[in-house]
Amino acid sequence: MGSLAALSAAIEARDPYARGHSSRVTVFAQAMARRIGLDKERLSVLRLGALLHDIGKLSVPPAVLLKPGPLNEVEYGQVRRHPAAGVRMLRSLGAPREILPSVLHHHERWDGAGYPRGRSGKEIPLEARILTIADSFDAMTSTRPYRAPRQVEDALAELARCAGSQFDPELVQVFAAAWGEGELDVLVWQQAAAS
Repeated sequence: MGSLAALSAAIEARDPYARGHSSRVTVFAQAMARRIGLDKERLSVLRLGALLHDIGKLSVPPAVLLKPGPLNEVEYGQVRRHPAAGVRMLRSLGAPREILPSVLHHHERWDGAGYPRGRSGKEIPLEARILTIADSFDAMTSTRPYRAPRQVEDALAELARCAGSQFDPELVQVFAAAWGEGELDVLVWQQAAAS
């Protein structure tokens, strides 16, 4: 398990914009999972999947990850391959097979327009649907090379707007409720510490 944690740290060391991302995604995902009553075993699987969901980005050139403008078709293709690359890496390291579906499918969309397989609705594993929301929210509220972070209220509105297309609508409500009740304040104190 130590080598898996080291890989998660390697992603964040390679991409300064990703610093803290996996940890925040883990906090968000676990709060949602507890609210919907996932058992301890599935919570453990979700936690590890959340920490390692972007491991495949180690296969994407830094110039692509850190590009300050829009990606061209080739670059976007490299980014779209990171979930499958992550699964290959995790398999080669002997990671628990239970985490592989959440890593592979964390960029699928509720409407089937995501990647890598174009799965839709409940064909997407529950843990991956949770990670999609947690990952997207953190991406929206974090600085990226191509844009400034959104305000929390704007990110929550975007989740609501995309519920039923990009995101599982029931899980968006779960996330919004968790945020509204203060379960996800990790983001607030991290942003305050950075300013």
